[in-house]
Amino acid sequence: MACLLSLGMQAQSVFRFVQLTDLHLSPNNPNPTEDLLRSVAQINAMDNIDFVLVTGDITEEGDRASMEKVKSCLDLLKVKYYVALGNHETKWSDSGCTAFGEIFGSERFEFEHKGFLFLGFNSGPLMRMAYGHVVPQDIRWMTERMEQAGKDKPVILVSHYPMKDGDVDNWYEVTDAVRPFNVRLFIGGHYHANQVHHYDGIPGVLMRSNLRDKDNKQGYGIYEVTSDSIKVFTQRIGEPAKQWASFSLTEQYYDRQGKAEKYPDFSVNQEYAKAREKWVVQTGAGIYCSPAVENDKVFVGDDLGCLTAYALKNGKKLWSFASGKRIVGTPAVSQGIVVFGSADRNIYGLNVADGSLRWKVEASEPVLGAVTIHEGIAYVGASDKTFRAIDIQSGKVVWNYDQLKGYIETKPLIADNKVIFSAWDNTLYALDKHTGKEIWKWTGGLTRMHFSPAAVWPVASNGKVFIADPQRAMTAIDLQNGETVWRTFRSQVRETIGLSEDGERVYSKTMNDSIVCYSALTDTPEQVWASNVGFGYEHAPSMPQEKKGVMYGSTKEGLLFALEAKTGKIIWKHKVGNSLINTVVPLNGREVLFTATSGEVGIIKYKR
Repeated sequence: MACLLSLGMQAQSVFRFVQLTDLHLSPNNPNPTEDLLRSVAQINAMDNIDFVLVTGDITEEGDRASMEKVKSCLDLLKVKYYVALGNHETKWSDSGCTAFGEIFGSERFEFEHKGFLFLGFNSGPLMRMAYGHVVPQDIRWMTERMEQAGKDKPVILVSHYPMKDGDVDNWYEVTDAVRPFNVRLFIGGHYHANQVHHYDGIPGVLMRSNLRDKDNKQGYGIYEVTSDSIKVFTQRIGEPAKQWASFSLTEQYYDRQGKAEKYPDFSVNQEYAKAREKWVVQTGAGIYCSPAVENDKVFVGDDLGCLTAYALKNGKKLWSFASGKRIVGTPAVSQGIVVFGSADRNIYGLNVADGSLRWKVEASEPVLGAVTIHEGIAYVGASDKTFRAIDIQSGKVVWNYDQLKGYIETKPLIADNKVIFSAWDNTLYALDKHTGKEIWKWTGGLTRMHFSPAAVWPVASNGKVFIADPQRAMTAIDLQNGETVWRTFRSQVRETIGLSEDGERVYSKTMNDSIVCYSALTDTPEQVWASNVGFGYEHAPSMPQEKKGVMYGSTKEGLLFALEAKTGKIIWKHKVGNSLINTVVPLNGREVLFTATSGEVGIIKYKR
């Protein structure tokens, strides 16, 4: 095999760098901070470390204070460091990950060192329970940077998740995109253990967590790059470094002209051939919110901060409005005005005709919540622990409620003159929709921040509010007083709830394969039907939706499905990709509108 050094590296001097990963700093536990400081001190005592890579899960809860604490510790390093996001920063971020970029400078990093190109990127997921995901714009960025550097430049790619099936939903898109270049190693963390992998032939290393191990020893990784190899060591505090892996720089590990070893299975589309794509648009940006529809227009917010209008008939792009930062909360539209929140700390009202700005309401923190419009009032929560009611014509704040203890990402429910929503503070709230006065609160007796119904879009019928609660129980709550009516653990549901059009049934996804349907009429849990849809392990917060007797749902692996609402019988399934499909919007009993984290907007149509 040809010597790759002669192509890309030339004869470079030896260099060494450190990998720190899975730090998990928490405001409630001093041990991870102590662990990190001990590692920093030991790294500083070494005189031959060129830089440090930090590969995600730097915090436990993704909060700004913890990230700032991490930065203050890392700033003690005598060498430069570079930080990548982990899932603990992306799933539970009260800033929509914008705080990370503000604190560390960017959600990506790139630099060259002694003939090598290092690229660090986010592997998600963002604000949703799902597999990891690398968004289209980050894949483009990586390939553009490698192309600019030259295809034979040795490259080391840095992320949190391993690029494997079951960890990153579009691993094959990443490996196919980078394969033509001279990738020498993927570096990651996540599993808190030393592991060697290959990602479609490309070598990968996962490193142990910096947290103290069973022997009460903190630790990190050291990489020694020589003229012909990369050697990997574990360094425990107070012990000699131990080599546990090595990779040749002169051997080619994969076919640069080849393809991924495995791709997702789309055979379900042949099985249900009557369900077809009416139109699909690849936007080129990650999408974390559901679409909104009014008349002949579809409105979608994306990871680049753009709110874009498409023609409902054919997906033609009509206009786009650029906010300052990503949009993760689902917009709402009414009376010719589309309303949405942005991580740039603003709530916007736009004219649907041309996307021109009608008004803007400022919040003090990012706005990640979905919007509900009812009788000309937009209801939306933000990360400044404030829930607002806004007149959609004037942009005037009618009232606000500022007694929240956590941030909001959910879509509010309007029922019986109440606005009902949850926050990442253990609590489901019911406020008077006219005044914002608190009527009741529900916690289910749980106290931890992440144990809340915060991802669920609540529904109500027959005097009850329904949620999938923190303990994976379908739960009915009295609409008038907030008391628990019933709970059932029978089905092990997670982060999804839906209501039939007639208000008689509630739906939820179980964590494995099935949709369950319960009566909304009774004061005890009564299962109406259960349907094995065969979608596998599932934990994504995409709500079941019913229209014209058809219940529609979606999964974290790009599957849409339609069931008979009264029986649970499968009508069709269709796989549009391998990434999370957000809560869908049924247009009728034959067509359903969807968005995907991989950047697609489209309509699936069923031909009877």
